[in-house]
Formats: sequence, structure tokens, C-alpha cells
Amino acid sequence: MLEKQRAMETESRSVEGTTRGRILFLLKTNGRLSAGQLSGELGITEMAVRRHMYALEREGSISIVSVKQGMGRPVHAYELTRLADERFPKNYNLLALDLLEELAEDPETAGLITRMFEGRQQKLLDRYEPRMTGKSLAEKVTELEAIQNAGGYMAKVEDKDNGQYVLHEYNCPITQVAGKYEQACSCELSLFESLLQTKVERTECLAKGGGRCSYTIGIEHQANGS
Repeated sequence: MLEKQRAMETESRSVEGTTRGRILFLLKTNGRLSAGQLSGELGITEMAVRRHMYALEREGSISIVSVKQGMGRPVHAYELTRLADERFPKNYNLLALDLLEELAEDPETAGLITRMFEGRQQKLLDRYEPRMTGKSLAEKVTELEAIQNAGGYMAKVEDKDNGQYVLHEYNCPITQVAGKYEQACSCELSLFESLLQTKVERTECLAKGGGRCSYTIGIEHQANGS
């Protein structure tokens, strides 16, 4: 019960800072609610509630459903979408760390950790390699920047005058995992070289205390003879 209460308090601090945040919190904790019910909980008019719901529906956070009653016309109510669920606290990093630690603590399974990261690298290579087909290095680097941004890495490419590029990542979604298991970083570096088909050197790393992850991408030493 205590753990559940703490989780509820965390959710409250996370999304309840604004009226729309409070609406999301109420829908999360109570389920489907009507404009009238939300109006009573929030202390605002139903018209004001509907203005907020229109904005939340437009961004994909809520959907409107028709609820049948015993008598009379159905009532319109609101419920959260799957997209809205991403606005609430998640513990994916802790779960990943716990699972990896279980493997690391057993000598018979410790070697599986590297294999898991290598397997993930291969999946990402299979997924993104078709996007590199027929592109120049400059185009590949731009494509990689887009791929990393879609993954939440806040990537930005710097075009150097000497024919090289520098890819900066200002966020690492797996910092906690990468800080403990260096395989995450080494596999990312290897993935970049495979996708770009050129030499890539990491010069700064968030997981090792850097202010960002930086990769120098060179065209002087082509990988795989390209």
C-alpha cells in the first residue's frame, strides 16, 4: 500500500502542474470521466473543461467515447489514449538494470550480456541499413542524425572543413545502462561505422561524465574497403 501511495505521489508531481496535467492525472486514476465530473473535481466550468479536452484530443492524449445510460441519451466521456501513457513515470531503466544484473551475477549467464547488446546492434542495423542505400556519406550522416533524433538522442551534426563530420548527442536515453555496461556504447559505435561505412571515433561520452556524446566521422579511412 505504501509503495502504491508513493507511486501515486510521483505521478501527481509529474503531470499535475497544469490544468491539463491535472485532467490527465484524474483520468489516469479514475478512468473514464465526463465533462461534468471533471468540472466538479477541478472547480472550473464545463465549458473550460471542454476547451482543455479539445486541445488534449488534438494532440492525441484523450479520446471521446459515448457512454450509454439506463435512460436518456448517451453521455460523452473522456478517456486516455495509449499515447497519453507516455506522459506518466516509467522505470524502464531500472527494469533493464535489474535484469542485466541478474545475468551478470551468475557466471554461467554473464557472457550473455555482450551477446544481447550485439543482437540489439544487429537488429538496429537491419532496421536502418536500407535507409542508407545509394546515399553519399553526407546524406548518410544526415539520415543518421534523423534516426538518432527519433530515438531521443537530441543529435546535431557539425560539418567540418576538412571533409569530416561530428555528430553530437546531447541526450542519452539509456545513460544508466550505458554507465554500467560499456557494451552499450561500443555497440553504438560499431553500429555507426556499419551504417556509414566509414571510420567513426568517439571523442566524448555522456555515460563517462562528458557533457555530450560526440563522434568524429571521417572519410579518409573507409570501413570495409568502401
